[in-house]
Amino acid sequence: MRWVWIGLVLSVAACTATPPPLPVPTTTVLQPVAAGDWLTYHRDNQRGGEQYSLAPPGTLSLAWHTKLDGAVYGEPLVVGSRILAATQNDTVYALAPATGQVQWHTHLGTPMPKKGVPCGDMDTVGITGTMAYDRVTGRVFAVAETAGGSHTLVGLDVATGTVVVRAMADPPKGDTVAYLQSGGLTVNDDRVFFSYGGLPGDCGNYVGTVMSMRTDGTDAHSYTVPTRRKAGFSGPAGGVVDNSRLLYVAGAGASTGGEYDDSDSVLVLAAGKLNRVDIFTPPNWGDDNANGLDLGATSPAMIGSHVLVTGNRGISYVLDETDLSHVVSQLETCPSQGAPAVSANLVVIPCANGPKAMDYDSHGQLTPLWTSPVAAAGSPTVGNGAVWVVDPAGGVLYALDVSKGTVRGQVQIGPTPRFASPTLSTDHAYVGTMDGVVSVAGA
Repeated sequence: MRWVWIGLVLSVAACTATPPPLPVPTTTVLQPVAAGDWLTYHRDNQRGGEQYSLAPPGTLSLAWHTKLDGAVYGEPLVVGSRILAATQNDTVYALAPATGQVQWHTHLGTPMPKKGVPCGDMDTVGITGTMAYDRVTGRVFAVAETAGGSHTLVGLDVATGTVVVRAMADPPKGDTVAYLQSGGLTVNDDRVFFSYGGLPGDCGNYVGTVMSMRTDGTDAHSYTVPTRRKAGFSGPAGGVVDNSRLLYVAGAGASTGGEYDDSDSVLVLAAGKLNRVDIFTPPNWGDDNANGLDLGATSPAMIGSHVLVTGNRGISYVLDETDLSHVVSQLETCPSQGAPAVSANLVVIPCANGPKAMDYDSHGQLTPLWTSPVAAAGSPTVGNGAVWVVDPAGGVLYALDVSKGTVRGQVQIGPTPRFASPTLSTDHAYVGTMDGVVSVAGA
């Protein structure tokens, strides 16, 4: 598979001054990856969401629930002996995996209050997108929104929580208060990539934007969808990298007919200066834009040498990896929002009434396998014979049989954000909730 996916020791006091950026090493030395590590959204840059070292599921129970200073919208990360989580109060935490005890925490600023944004249902807007860990520098990266609507790329030393990189990261067009950075961050080849969409409610002057910077916070580049408004990159997984190319999915744009504006599409960008080099647009893009049925609601998945994308319309398209305009197959599945999970020849997509699983062959043909009996709308992950999925409304984590979709276990974890997705490591699952992080034993 050549595609790769491109939405913590003793407590440390909040940083009052930012040290100058440290240089990126001229010789690449990767830090080791421990068994069970989960370094970015859906574990690694392939965004498949599978944990290969997970123990077989047993009786699920709540191991610990650590309350933090705000809601955790992104997936918690596992880096060695630390669980890393970021809150809507602009604080990054390191927790002990066994107990949930806070090892360090760093407060990055005052988040944007609800009264300061033009729409949406979030009490405050701080760090929304899933962070990403860089094995070269030993830093974890986040994009924090602060009062006034400013966005900042921050890199923290994973061992101490010290802020090493702080760089302004506002999109170049529109009003900064109308943007939400909700897609997962990606670190690739000494650069950090992150994308922007709009707030819940789709208001204000924003345009879908992808940005990148070096891991020292310099040399910024950006791509903006050539539409008058909207076309946000809102999928929680962020984008995909294929060597020197990145894959993103844009949401609905301003045009509903006539001149096409690159919205409602899968876009491939050159990783250097982020110029567009390939595109897929569904045949009903005008109707998608007019009725909020855009592809951008769901992040794509790499299935063998093909790209799968679904979105709000509920049609799953399988595209040729080397030429996205070539539709290999398509299948009516379900209106989908979130990010799929992939394991061997299985792909599981999130649906409003629970996940749906399909088999795929080397030619990109899809065969429906099962539909979940539980209405769990979160984004699934996979580990050792089970599909793990959250019901955000009911506050329940489910383990479903990977071959049949039947319930193997469930546990109450409390209310979670809409796109909550389980992080899997060794024999535990970690989930961000509306007030912190929970650890589930028996995974």
